[in-house]
Amino acid sequence: MTALDLRAWPLPYESRLESRSTADIDLVVIHCTELPDLAMAREYGERVLYDAGTGNSGHYYVDRDGSVHAFVHPERIAHHTRGYNPRSVGIELVNIGRYPHWFDSRHQAMAETYTAEQVDALIALLLQLRRDLPNLRQIAGHEDFDTALVAASDDPESQVPRKRDPGPLFPWQRVLAASGLTRLAG
Repeated sequence: MTALDLRAWPLPYESRLESRSTADIDLVVIHCTELPDLAMAREYGERVLYDAGTGNSGHYYVDRDGSVHAFVHPERIAHHTRGYNPRSVGIELVNIGRYPHWFDSRHQAMAETYTAEQVDALIALLLQLRRDLPNLRQIAGHEDFDTALVAASDDPESQVPRKRDPGPLFPWQRVLAASGLTRLAG
C-alpha cells in the first residue's frame, strides 16, 4: 500500500468558492490535465474566469512522481465538471493528453501512460477520501459526462471530442478494484 504524499497548496481564490457539506459528496470525477507539467496546471488553475473571482480547477492534482497536491478543500465546490460540481470531488492527473493540439483532428491520440507512482497515489487518495467522505460511492471520468463535440481546429467541417480525459490509457479496472467505487457513466 502506497503512503499518501498529500501536500496542501490551496488556490488563491479557494475561500471564494461556494462551501458545501462533505455529506453531499458521492462522486469522484477523474481528469487529466492535458498539460505538460504540474506548474502549467497550477497556472491554469489560478486563472480567474468568473465574476466571483474564481476559476476552473480540480480539488487534487496527482503528479507523475506520485505527489498529491490539494488545490481546493473538499468542503468547497471546485469548477471541474459542468453539472456535477456540487456533488463531486475532481482529481486531475498530470498527463500531456492532446496538448497543445486539443482540438486538431490529427492529434486526438492520448499516448502518455499514467505512471505506476501516479496510479498508486490515486488509489491511496481515493481510499483516504472514502474514509473522509461518508457518502462517496461513485467514480467517473470527465469524458463520461462531457461528451460534446466541437469543430476541429484544423478542419471546421470535422468534429472532435471536447473532453477525452482521463482517456483510453487510464487503468479503470485496477482503480475500480482497489478503490471499491462504482463507475458512473453520464
